[in-house]
Amino acid sequence: MSPTVAAVLAELAALEDPRMREVNERHGDDHGVNLTKLRAVAKGLKTDQDLAAELWATDVTPAMLVALLICRPKAFTAEEIDRMLREARARKVQDWLINYVAKKSPHVERLRTMWLGDADPVVASAGWALTADTVVKRPDQVDLDALLDEIEAGMRDAHERIQWEMNTTLAMIGIHHPDRRARAIDIGERLEVLKDYPTPPNCTSPYAPIWIGEMVRRQAG
Repeated sequence: MSPTVAAVLAELAALEDPRMREVNERHGDDHGVNLTKLRAVAKGLKTDQDLAAELWATDVTPAMLVALLICRPKAFTAEEIDRMLREARARKVQDWLINYVAKKSPHVERLRTMWLGDADPVVASAGWALTADTVVKRPDQVDLDALLDEIEAGMRDAHERIQWEMNTTLAMIGIHHPDRRARAIDIGERLEVLKDYPTPPNCTSPYAPIWIGEMVRRQAG
């Protein structure tokens, strides 16, 4: 017998940690559930598209995260994924929807182009997140030079969510396309976006020139 929504919600509620909620809320996430434990809940449920839809409809962040882990990404229409992105409030829900559903969807290119010009910065940033992925996996579907032109012209003054994903796209171009690497680094150096971003020890700075240089160094062995 399939688990009920009420049973899943009760299991997730039992995992709530007030201290973790306090940390998560600083990052735009309204829950206190350890994500490793949340993934274990999802693993126990296995893939279940119907239950995923019911959990998503609760509008409870941990339940929505579980829904994204147990759904079938290819079962959604482009319109359904678009609606889900606009419904998602928590940052982690938005991120997981993009990474675990939109990127695996057969409609990914349609979503990418549809979202890029959206007036909502969260939606537009999702378009740029898909663009960064496309630069790496399907570069024949994008005009790399046009992307560099757009990043050069707009990244410095873009909304912070869009700016972050534009910067990721810039880095992915520089890392994965050696013929555009010099220009990508030059744009990053001139715009200085995220140059002073606080980076923990042993982590790579998101500042594009450093990010590109470090990844290229690792690829070289």
